[in-house]
Amino acid sequence: MNDVWFSEPVVIDFEPSGQHKVSSCFEAIECLDQRWPRRARDRAWRSASRVCRDALDGLRSPVEARKTLRKAAKAAGLLG
Repeated sequence: MNDVWFSEPVVIDFEPSGQHKVSSCFEAIECLDQRWPRRARDRAWRSASRVCRDALDGLRSPVEARKTLRKAAKAAGLLG
């Protein structure tokens, strides 16, 4: 499986560990699965996870994946 890169990274602020730049769908999935706060695993989080996985499978565009990741980060109050 080849990674799918974003046109520009999404900066997510995980306090207290600081900001993290997410540049690809694989990095986004890793971030959503491993670093995302439990309290913020809502509908936007599920959508971002699904769209990023679909982008890796060639079913969605990297633009859609980046957009849904930003939306989830904004909803969670993590947008850097």
